[in-house]
Amino acid sequence: MRERLLTILVAGGLIAAAGCGSPRAMRYYTLEAPTTAMHSGEPAYPITLLVGRISSPHILRDDRIAYGTTSVERGLYFDYRWTEPPSEMLQTMILQQLRGSGKYKTVQRITSSSRGDYILRGHMSSLTEMDLPAGIVGRFAIQMELYQQKSGSVVWTQSYYHDEPVANKKVNDVVEALQRNVQNGLNELATGLEQYFASQAGK
Repeated sequence: MRERLLTILVAGGLIAAAGCGSPRAMRYYTLEAPTTAMHSGEPAYPITLLVGRISSPHILRDDRIAYGTTSVERGLYFDYRWTEPPSEMLQTMILQQLRGSGKYKTVQRITSSSRGDYILRGHMSSLTEMDLPAGIVGRFAIQMELYQQKSGSVVWTQSYYHDEPVANKKVNDVVEALQRNVQNGLNELATGLEQYFASQAGK
């Protein structure tokens, strides 16, 4: 009986020791806005542009990095996280890119007291690692629209959807693929926005 009790106590001690081990370290990742060549001189478009909130599915409002294994299944890593929720990170990136271009009179984040000529807003449907049969990709999908305050209507829309191949299976490689994908997408959207304003010049 005594030997049995000793065995139980030893086993219990091992379980307790295992439970007291150091937790796995969290790893945090961020994305950077595309580098934009600064426009010299007067702004090309003398307008005030407000960057609105980027909406997203509930899973992308979390700071954990999302992954998918099928077209309908999504999950979240526990140890691998963004430095801030993806929708907030994208809003900041868009703001930095458009402001850094110097092509607009003013570019600012929308607030309850801000006033502007246009509001740029969007919906991001994917910023996700996708484990597909053909390989792992970093999927980025977003739709942007430009709302004109004066007319009270949406005057421009553009979408971007792309799967960027991931070289290896590490999370670092996935984030690097997403970085390339997001930068390419934001460059395309910024170009499309500029083309819209160029088409309206003089009207």
